[in-house]
Amino acid sequence: VQLQASGGGLVQAGGSLRLSCAASGSILSINYMAWYRRPPGKQRELVAGITSGGSTNYADSAKGRFTISKDNAKNTVYLQMNSLKPEDTAVYYCQAIKSSLGFWGQGTLVTVSS
Repeated sequence: VQLQASGGGLVQAGGSLRLSCAASGSILSINYMAWYRRPPGKQRELVAGITSGGSTNYADSAKGRFTISKDNAKNTVYLQMNSLKPEDTAVYYCQAIKSSLGFWGQGTLVTVSS
């Protein structure tokens, strides 16, 4: 499974961004896809995830502001981020889980200025 993340950038506080994660390769039976982030100087943390059936989960920090969704036809998962805060600044990574194996894409940098 190969994952290609995109959509990061510089945005002012209060603004929005949409991240995309396109999956390719052996994508059948991917059970779960998620977005993680690594803020500067901190450990990587889960932001949001979505199962193959469409169930979602969110970190408390993301609830009410971020929405994870997927387009099965495009094999792509999205993270819509609204009301961004400076503390959302991080490198964002997408992850896919298939048969208990985790696959990671390269990160995309999100910088939120105050």
